[in-house]
Amino acid sequence: MAHATDNVLMEAPQMVEALERLAKEVVDGIRDRRRLALVGIHTGGVHLARRIQEIIENRYNLSVPVGALDINLYRDDWTRLHTQPLVRSTHLPFELEGREIVLVDDVLYTGRTVRAALGALADYGRPDHVQLLVLVDRGHRELPICAQFTGVEVETSAEEQVNVLLREKNGIDRIVVERPPSSEGN
Repeated sequence: MAHATDNVLMEAPQMVEALERLAKEVVDGIRDRRRLALVGIHTGGVHLARRIQEIIENRYNLSVPVGALDINLYRDDWTRLHTQPLVRSTHLPFELEGREIVLVDDVLYTGRTVRAALGALADYGRPDHVQLLVLVDRGHRELPICAQFTGVEVETSAEEQVNVLLREKNGIDRIVVERPPSSEGN
């Protein structure tokens, strides 16, 4: 639920439009469509990768495998967390060798999640090419990471949080920028 200090960035129709555009950009921007595979980063990236797969298969008649990647043990901050990392399964139902991988995530922020994902991918094989697709790029990079395919770019402060709500997990499609309560009463 959005609070008075929240800003709805996208509702379901705009998210559908963004995913359709991203699917087209992937199909047009990949070197070899026959070697294309999508790999979603748990959890939001997996749902988005499956949606993009469906669009590509229905609109472009291309069969595209989808994998799910757990990066929790590859994070550089997991030892600082107050709880043990939740380890999910990595499922890559295809060989990475020779593949054109599009790594999919919901939000690109510092770049640390993507760095961890690249480390995890390297343990499973060596794709020919890896590109990054994100639904939201909110800036504030700490590492030299950029997305080749971006749904929307939004300027945020470090105190704000971008929440991507997905029907598969939350029952609704919406992107909300959550702002901290103002101490000035605005």
